[in-house]
Amino acid sequence: MRTKIELKPNQTILFTGDSITDTGRLELAYQPFGYGYVNFVANLLLARYPQLNLNIVNTGVSGNTIRDLRARWEEDCIRYKPNILSVLIGVNDLWRQHAGPEYLPYAVYPDEYELTYRRLLSRAREQCNCQLVLMEPFTFCNNPENPMFKALRIYIETVHKLAEEFDAVLVPLQSRIDEQIKQVPPEKWSSDSVHPYVWAHAWIALRWLEATGL
Repeated sequence: MRTKIELKPNQTILFTGDSITDTGRLELAYQPFGYGYVNFVANLLLARYPQLNLNIVNTGVSGNTIRDLRARWEEDCIRYKPNILSVLIGVNDLWRQHAGPEYLPYAVYPDEYELTYRRLLSRAREQCNCQLVLMEPFTFCNNPENPMFKALRIYIETVHKLAEEFDAVLVPLQSRIDEQIKQVPPEKWSSDSVHPYVWAHAWIALRWLEATGL
């Protein structure tokens, strides 16, 4: 498993995923990075390495699952030819299993999640030869008996497996939240246990920079 990302001049860094990555990136006030962790990471990298002329792109889309990501992979990933690709996906795949019967057709269960994720990473590696950064999906929860929280572990294990398989950098989020949440309760992180407050996005950005060595 990779422990560091190598930056070179004129590289493209692409972030993709669901609403946690999206964070209003298409709204005039938040263009081009959104207001979340991508915004913090992007601006810190641009400030630290202005001489590298980095091109940073956010293609997160609110509500996406890995299935949705597959449908737009060519348009929102491959065509940018990223040198560094960062992916955060999975919480919607799981949430739809617990949100009511009307959402079940859109749920993505672990086997499909792993198979689809692997295929997308294979395409990116083959067509772009990019360095990969995989982020753990997460929820802000301190109840070990919560069904969604318990089921999330399977998706996290899949991300770990793929990070090993593809020599990707792994950004540990849920494991670090589990440590912090003993002192900082869930309601301090998020209003719905999924979407981070802005300070928590900054916290996620720090974990990304820490994991990548940037």
